[in-house]
Amino acid sequence: MCGIVGAVAERDITPLLIEGLKRLEYRGYDSAGIALLHNDTLTRIRKKGKVVELMKALDTKKVNGSIGIAHTRWATHGVPAENNAHPHISKDRVAVVHNGIIENYEALRVKQEKQGYQFDSDTDTEVVVHQIAHYLEKGSDLLQAVTLATQDLEGAYALGVIDTQHPEHMIAARQGSPLVVGVGEHENFIASDVQALLSVTQAFIFLENGDIADIQKGGVTIFDKKGKEVKRKAKASGLSVSSIELGEYSHYMQKEIFEQPIAISETLEGRIINKSVPTEILGPHAAKILDKVEQVQIIACGTSYHAGLIARHWFERQAGISCQAEVASEFRYRKHIIKPGTLLVSISQSGETADTLAALQLAKNDKNYIGTLSVCNVPESSLVRESDLVLMTHAGPEIGVASTKAFTTQLVALMLIVILAGKRKGMSKDVEQELVQQLQDLPKKIQEGLKLDSALAQLSEEFANKQHALFLGRGSHYPIAMEGALKLKEISYIHAEAYPAGELKHGPLALVDRDMPVVAVAPNNILLEKLKSNLSEVRARGGRLHVFADKGSGFVSDDIMNVFEINAPQNPVAPIIFTIPLQLLAYHCALIKGTDVDQPRNLAKSVTVE
Repeated sequence: MCGIVGAVAERDITPLLIEGLKRLEYRGYDSAGIALLHNDTLTRIRKKGKVVELMKALDTKKVNGSIGIAHTRWATHGVPAENNAHPHISKDRVAVVHNGIIENYEALRVKQEKQGYQFDSDTDTEVVVHQIAHYLEKGSDLLQAVTLATQDLEGAYALGVIDTQHPEHMIAARQGSPLVVGVGEHENFIASDVQALLSVTQAFIFLENGDIADIQKGGVTIFDKKGKEVKRKAKASGLSVSSIELGEYSHYMQKEIFEQPIAISETLEGRIINKSVPTEILGPHAAKILDKVEQVQIIACGTSYHAGLIARHWFERQAGISCQAEVASEFRYRKHIIKPGTLLVSISQSGETADTLAALQLAKNDKNYIGTLSVCNVPESSLVRESDLVLMTHAGPEIGVASTKAFTTQLVALMLIVILAGKRKGMSKDVEQELVQQLQDLPKKIQEGLKLDSALAQLSEEFANKQHALFLGRGSHYPIAMEGALKLKEISYIHAEAYPAGELKHGPLALVDRDMPVVAVAPNNILLEKLKSNLSEVRARGGRLHVFADKGSGFVSDDIMNVFEINAPQNPVAPIIFTIPLQLLAYHCALIKGTDVDQPRNLAKSVTVE
């Protein structure tokens, strides 16, 4: 959601800012803009649409500068339009880019209008730049003006600020929304995440909530929320430019689907020793916390929530521990009855999901929680820093908005946690070793599932002209049906819904006809015969069935049922294998529909505001 890039250097930083914006396109956006300082003159260019439109405008104007800020905007306040695009300017001297939401912007706007400030946009961000200008006019320097202005703001923000009268300084501020500082030789940078800056530096400082940074060519000075100068150690990023390039693939989503065998292997690497999962993988305090666990509460959003729903089955069936899973945006706004001995597990690819973070912070005030554990893909993220225990997924960068490898590696990490918790509740060594073997077999099983790619490309042609689709599953595979429906909705814009197959007669069966494709997930487990009965109801009403079935399930293709065989033995980790063909189906449907696979409309990769 939105992207910030900024730089202070001895060279023209225009190409660097544009390259950074391009690397942030995966976050989702509807407009782009840039502001540059050159010879104490501020030049701003903004365009609705993609970064390429901004590039065309820059080619026409031929602007340059050694200090500047740039932004890709995802509309919250105000429609996608050039006047609402960032950067925003006040008094022709100070420019601001902003990620987040200013909750008290209406009150600030009324006050500023009385002071004579004119508004050119419908955004909440414009009050930020006017507030900074207000303090500059009162005699504050740029650092002081930003510090005072942030004290007037309520909500979440990551800010990049430049001023014509302080041409050697760029000020950055962070509260709630992520912001990193890239450290270079005689040049320094800011960005929403490290991927934007990998071409210029591998050293990053991760700003903490309340931090304000004065960034110059020669160095970076950081002040904490109390105004005290602090040292924040620069960390070397493990990412490389090649890891975020497409290579042989047509889309990032395609690349990330096919990277899953490797990503899962990386997530398991070092977490299994002699067919056993050591408690230490969760950190030095893990044993003390796990010994107290009586219940698990999972919070997450979107695809991560689906991972949590599957983990709920695992915690109760494999570990014998009561478990609840809830969408974080709902969890944080209702009254809770938390039993003593509850472990809070939060799941997020980015570690910056606003609702998940807020729910985690809320839980810290309840004494019945014995600790917090996060499953995350970004080691420097807010979620990781604020959790007692952490298990990182090693999925690598996930650029496509529709999550694929992050989902499957989350499930792998969650099963490792289930094993660790289960051992403290009496899980036998034989059961642990069997679960470990199932995890270790996953990369090979998923590689086999990827061989369905061409067959699913053909199937997608049948979906191309459909308006609706129904996904069915039972037990721990019902969340897989939910995930399959979500993927189809996200990138092909086909309305899709998922239901427990046993609920067909309670309403959804009314939708079934020859024009409604029905997708079913059919593992060979104790619910197989029940599922077959459910699907017979679809057949009897002329519904077209597409069944992803285990090889031993007994399903056979015929005139109205299309069967795809999946090599997923009857074991707890089978849901991970079944998700692969559903990802491929959604991908190929999007190709036929001609949608933007990696950047679907209206969506952002990381939802850092409510």
